[in-house]
Amino acid sequence: MKAVVIREFGSPDGMEVVDLPVPVPARGQVRIATEAIGVGGVDAVIRRGTLAAQGFRAGHLLGSEVAGRVASVGEGVDPSWTGQRVWAFTGLSGGYAEQAVAAIEDILPLPGGLTGAAAVTLGGSGVVAHYGLDRARFAPGETVLVRGAAGSIGVTAVQLAAGGGAGAVAVTTSSAERGARLRELGASHVLGRSGQGGPDAPAGFDVVLDVVGGPRLPLFLDMLNPNGRYVAVGVVGGPPPADFGMRLIEAFRRSVSFTTFSSDTVPGPERQAVRMSQFAAAAQGRLRTVVHEVRPLHQAAQAHHDMDAGTVFGRVVLVP
Repeated sequence: MKAVVIREFGSPDGMEVVDLPVPVPARGQVRIATEAIGVGGVDAVIRRGTLAAQGFRAGHLLGSEVAGRVASVGEGVDPSWTGQRVWAFTGLSGGYAEQAVAAIEDILPLPGGLTGAAAVTLGGSGVVAHYGLDRARFAPGETVLVRGAAGSIGVTAVQLAAGGGAGAVAVTTSSAERGARLRELGASHVLGRSGQGGPDAPAGFDVVLDVVGGPRLPLFLDMLNPNGRYVAVGVVGGPPPADFGMRLIEAFRRSVSFTTFSSDTVPGPERQAVRMSQFAAAAQGRLRTVVHEVRPLHQAAQAHHDMDAGTVFGRVVLVP
């Protein structure tokens, strides 16, 4: 089968298409003939070498979520899964390929009317957006800022915050065109990447949901209202300054808080329940998914170039 691996960490040019043996599902696993492969921010972080300490090595097969039909099942798996269209989480590897394996507890049947591309756009990111707001203790009437809102996590978070009765939903993005698209999804205020906005923008926020991280993170800590909560759900812009915690100490009397969130800390059945609910909402048109572009698998490196350039709105999807 064709697959995309990392030959050298760093630039997307270090990715290459290779021939690999078709994987055989182990006990409790299924093999999926992929029809759509999600290209996520965590893929870019791994490819850049940012997570080298986690043990990633040259030859790593990228990709964490796919959609397709179950081609075969391993021992202990009900054979009736064979032929079903499913979404699957493959871990931190294995997705950029014509065939992928996943544990039975990490797959979900796709509802009618939901495309594979929509499933891999929502499957991983929707859960992060949901629980990010949950961990922030977001309540109706509160002001919310989604930093890095043009990605798939941000696109979903904007809709969830607006649908949850937020008093205002502000977003940071890089252009007026992107801002207009985010307004269509529920954003009420559009700020620049450094948080600057028009005179009608809220002076502060009760909740900041941050996908970006990076050197500007302290600027957004300063935007928290008293008792405000800041939840970092990604670091696609790199790590924040080592001393960013001093901003929290300096704001001691405002009782602001900062936390990180990874969906790895949510029990699997709970993640799957949220995911199934969101899939149903998307199939019924109550939750929108935004596919930036569909590219053939062999153009995975170009998809990563686009992400690095900041030109992606929503999610890029690969197809075999």
